[in-house]
Amino acid sequence: TTSRRSREVQIDLARLEREGYLVPSQGRSLLAEQMRIIKRPLLANARGESAQPIARPNLIVVASAMPREGKTFFSMNLAMSIAMEVDHSVLLVDADVLRPSVLARYGLEPSRGLMDVVGSAHLDLADVMLRTNVPKLNLLPAGTANAKSTELLASAAMEHMLDELAAKYSDRIIV
Repeated sequence: TTSRRSREVQIDLARLEREGYLVPSQGRSLLAEQMRIIKRPLLANARGESAQPIARPNLIVVASAMPREGKTFFSMNLAMSIAMEVDHSVLLVDADVLRPSVLARYGLEPSRGLMDVVGSAHLDLADVMLRTNVPKLNLLPAGTANAKSTELLASAAMEHMLDELAAKYSDRIIV
């Protein structure tokens, strides 16, 4: 057991809402309803209710073939929607290490994160994870890019990190 505690950051929720993102104080909206429809089967999978067992069922990977197709917008809204659930907490991971933008979109300064942990034996996830003013939303920034960032994402160390995230934070949905 360690006494490490992640740093807390303040997301500017009013700014986020003005920019078209889902926020907890919002009433019913088309975006909120769309996220509800999308998250229901994902949450069922995370609870082990899928037809076939899924490895790391609490881990949701958002990907697309091309840049600028909305992965970050979708991921941030899905994470916020999950954080608004009664029974679920969420960890939003910015794994776009070449063009990280989650922290900037939340109005936060760049911070150590995923790449720093994957590339170092001395850093723990708790050292770089950020708690937010949205009670059930935590962030794992992309961290410090380096010449080997793409290779690190495809490495055994990253596979180990995904296993660790899914197991250590089994009480959370990881997006």
